Amino acid sequence: MSLAVLRSRALAGMSAPPVTVEVHLANGLPAFTIVGLPEAEVKEARDRVRAALQNARFEFPARRITVNLAPADLPKESGRFDLAIAVGILAASEQIPADRLDAHEYAGELSLSGQLLPIRGALAMTCAMQRDSQGDDPPRSFILPAANADEAARVPQAQILPAGSLLEVCTHFSSRDAAGRLQQHVPRATCSVVPYPDFSDIKGQLQARRAMEVAAAGQHSMLLVGPPGAGKSMLAARFPGILPPMTQEEALESAAVQSLSGGFDIARWRQRPYRAPHHTASAVALVGGGSTPRPGEISLAHHGVLFLDEIAEYPRSVLDVLRQPMESGHIVISRAARQAQFPARFQLIAAMNPCPCGLYGDPSGRCRCTPELVKRYQARLSGPLLDRIDMQLHVNALSPAELALQQPGETSAAIAERVARAFERQRQRQGKPNSLLSGGEIDRHCQHDAAAAHLLQAAMLRLNWSARSYHRVLKLARTVADLAGSDMITQAHVAEAVQYRRMLATH
Repeated sequence: MSLAVLRSRALAGMSAPPVTVEVHLANGLPAFTIVGLPEAEVKEARDRVRAALQNARFEFPARRITVNLAPADLPKESGRFDLAIAVGILAASEQIPADRLDAHEYAGELSLSGQLLPIRGALAMTCAMQRDSQGDDPPRSFILPAANADEAARVPQAQILPAGSLLEVCTHFSSRDAAGRLQQHVPRATCSVVPYPDFSDIKGQLQARRAMEVAAAGQHSMLLVGPPGAGKSMLAARFPGILPPMTQEEALESAAVQSLSGGFDIARWRQRPYRAPHHTASAVALVGGGSTPRPGEISLAHHGVLFLDEIAEYPRSVLDVLRQPMESGHIVISRAARQAQFPARFQLIAAMNPCPCGLYGDPSGRCRCTPELVKRYQARLSGPLLDRIDMQLHVNALSPAELALQQPGETSAAIAERVARAFERQRQRQGKPNSLLSGGEIDRHCQHDAAAAHLLQAAMLRLNWSARSYHRVLKLARTVADLAGSDMITQAHVAEAVQYRRMLATH
């Protein structure tokens, strides 16, 4: 046999399109050619595969070797095709049996010694394999590095065969009994305790704590404005600990994005991601990109929290790239050679000072910033971006006397219990959090009495709200009503929601 055909996967955004690896051995001067639009790291597989085969005590054929990665118009990157290429060479040269090659898919980078090294995107590739193999009898199994086994095994019913080296994979095909074959991986249990700081550490700030509870229950975005040391960062760091538990589907989507960046941690399975990039981050770092598109911070925070501390210190052009994904829940990255789409259903929590010195509005009158300077500082957040942030709250600093008298606050567990009940009401009623309600769904699910309607209309006229702001306040009121266990939105619920929509001093 001089031809072997194996199956693998490429990565194109969140999708993992199938790749057919064809290995052909022909007579002629010894050569090793890889075709099919390979990038530099794929072309380097020639040297890795040659050394791995020789160090595993196999013969490297002194023939003309051609490896075709089909389809030819799909760019191929990284070293994940090393294993398929090496197994294909051994099968084509009849050093291992080729009768069971088609029962598996292969991914893994080879070291020079023949060990299998971990790869990026194993979870996304497994999800795609499981989706494409539905209806196959029997379904294909996935041979991949042992370091990626726990990650890939999170996909329900996926058959994962982990291997530590090329020699183990070859033994799997050569062995006559089950003892020498690769065994299906059983995922290990993970810790269910969320390692987030607790809200009981925060003294006082009752209004801010209540606002955090509302934001968590309806998955609303929030801007915290206050002087340095008021507790804005402490509140944000504890926010993921009160969010509703992740569903299996949400956990898979979130983990698949983490896998694309090589940052998946099995210990944090089904725990909400929390991303807090520095204010020097670029637009590409936030939304993703590059010649080979990678997910940015908004995608790495998928189904979790994106915390932008000192948001006014970000360049305005960087912040404005958040506007479209905040509405759509995904980001499309277009480049000349390719296009990639990543999910970005994140919950934005932002914090900023009210002025450059941070003391604007302080009762002590210590702020020395001019009105023009304050206006210019706050204008770093554009009006359209502010309009998309559901809750805008002022966080006041506690006085020394108040700080000394305050007792420890309520625990995250107690808050999370109320949030979970309110979120379950939303799931039963509309199948999604209140923040994602569309126009028609708002009319259907945000029923309010006459007094609430009158207050809403008065607030819209007085505060000069846009239609988007009006609907966001109505969705906030729906969340407040859910926390109260009420089917009808009342005037009290609307009044509380309006308080969470305080604009900055200059807007």
